[in-house]
Amino acid sequence: MKIRFTETVLRDANQSLIATRLPYDKFEPILETMDKAGFYSVECWGGATFDVCLRYLKEDPWERLRKIRAKMPNTKLQMLLRGQNILGYKHYSDDIVRRFVRASVENGIDIIRIFDALNDVNNLKTAVEETVKCGAEASGAISYTTSPVHTLSKYVETVKELAAMGVSSICIKDMAGILSPKAAYDLVSAIKDAVDLPLVLHTHCTTGLAFMTYLKAVEAGADVIDTAISPFSGGTSQPATETLEYTLREMGYDTGLNTDALIEMADYFKPIRAEYIADGTLNPISLTTDTQCLNYQIPGGMLSNLLSQLKMLGALDKFDAALAETPRVRKDMGYPPLVTPTSQLIGTQAVQNVLSDERYKNVGAELRAYCRGEYGRTPAPIDPEIRAKILGGEKPIEGRYADTLPEDIFQKAKETLGSTARSDEDVLSYIAFPQVAESFFEQRRAAEENVCKYSIERL
Repeated sequence: MKIRFTETVLRDANQSLIATRLPYDKFEPILETMDKAGFYSVECWGGATFDVCLRYLKEDPWERLRKIRAKMPNTKLQMLLRGQNILGYKHYSDDIVRRFVRASVENGIDIIRIFDALNDVNNLKTAVEETVKCGAEASGAISYTTSPVHTLSKYVETVKELAAMGVSSICIKDMAGILSPKAAYDLVSAIKDAVDLPLVLHTHCTTGLAFMTYLKAVEAGADVIDTAISPFSGGTSQPATETLEYTLREMGYDTGLNTDALIEMADYFKPIRAEYIADGTLNPISLTTDTQCLNYQIPGGMLSNLLSQLKMLGALDKFDAALAETPRVRKDMGYPPLVTPTSQLIGTQAVQNVLSDERYKNVGAELRAYCRGEYGRTPAPIDPEIRAKILGGEKPIEGRYADTLPEDIFQKAKETLGSTARSDEDVLSYIAFPQVAESFFEQRRAAEENVCKYSIERL
């Protein structure tokens, strides 16, 4: 019996624990060892990495991907794509989605895990089609959550639609760590009965369920599990790679992993974790088990960012109140799964509600767009009174929002950037994060001029 592992330390593990603040030079020396570890895949790109590279790490995310690819020629590189949102926080036209998928594959990605925050399959179709067309593996993900409208039969129905689109595998994406062992067994069994595709399970340790959940999922027929090398495991991250490798191997499963390489990886990342603990980036709260997440369902990356947001506002004392408000806002908004970007929308509004003297007194542009229907079909209807209050009489859109977007966005962005854009990848970075990308381009130019000036002075 075989069970394969996807290693997450380069993406979701550090996103969940240290808000994605892991620069390339911190992990570059260990990449060749990771390449020999025997992973099914290494998740190294997508999610928040793209934004953070440009905004905080001052790295070109495309160059980062190419460097990883060069160091890891024998391992499938995987990314997380937000469907019609690509790597941003709003919907983009089909042309931009297709261009982004093509560029990702051309720069080194082998597997694209594609999800939609609302599980609206209309928001997945274009990305899946283009991934398959480019010869990469499209892993169709369902964002797992619990609510009165998220039933086993509904999940199976969604999976069948993904299979009909041509995905290579199905992923259960449990971003908040709320998938219980029994629910995992039932869901995995139902999906394996419904479609003949490999099944991947992704979860977090936030609630303390993850190790048990993985064992029951493997028992039910899961083919791949997401884990994190031990120094970056636990808490809001994934379960430890070495622990599950040991356990499953002892149970008779073939993991395909090189234990010597895992030990070397763990030894390498231990001092790096210590650095982030020492400078305060790794908040001890992110390493704890919080069973209340079974109620408020906040995923790991959202939890660390929520803490950061409250800290900047000087309102850490409102943390528990914000957690309690989160499920109330979620219910008002039609029970969306809490995953980017809906997790940010719901979390931010929960903070606004507890800081204001009136709920929904202050509402951001993104939540208004959500109420207009720009993010797709909500699992349940939005509370009509709250929606009316937020929209102020504006009518919601009908149909698929992406169909209303112009298809000449790329060309216009290219013309706007002019010589500042050195590649099509630069243009895509700008389209995803205009102001952040422009700032990065300027800093890149200034840094190169300084290097050139220094070189001339030394001659």
